[in-house]
Amino acid sequence: MLKLMVVFAAALGLLVLIVSTRPNELRISRSVVIKADSTSVFAHVNDFHLWDEWSPWAKLDPQAKTEFEGPSSGKDAVFKWSGNAEVGIGSMTIVESSPAERIRIRLDFVSPQQDSSDVEFTFVPDGDSTRVTWTMTGQHTFVSKAICFLLNMEKMLGGQFETGLAKMKAAVEKEAASKAATPNKPLN
Repeated sequence: MLKLMVVFAAALGLLVLIVSTRPNELRISRSVVIKADSTSVFAHVNDFHLWDEWSPWAKLDPQAKTEFEGPSSGKDAVFKWSGNAEVGIGSMTIVESSPAERIRIRLDFVSPQQDSSDVEFTFVPDGDSTRVTWTMTGQHTFVSKAICFLLNMEKMLGGQFETGLAKMKAAVEKEAASKAATPNKPLN
């Protein structure tokens, strides 16, 4: 029994050592090129009301309660949610909105674990398209380092970012194609 306790203590000590050497900062970033101008793409991120069509978390809990506060879009717009274990409880606040260039968001989780992160979307013209980059950064606690060590958050959240960007691309490109197909009517 003593040998088993020594092995367990050694394994636990090794795990604590490994976790403590993990990076203190979380950084996840993904990009996509969308065939539309940066103003059109920007509008889909700058208004939380439009996130439902592309957010990878929007359909995880159809019963989630959502609430919008502040302006309808841009700086100081707030989106709050309360849902099942997959979406948790939290809020997002746009802290910077530079038209067709950058949006910075403060992401605060209350549940399942209290945590805050910074989210940034950048929009860079690329010919007749726009390169959108979605980045999330934050500071790790010892517990979040352990979770990331066990679950590979880079791969898991990065995959969700890729899904969201693909949905955004489809929605924005569909909208751009529809606008291009509808001729402008002259004013009388």
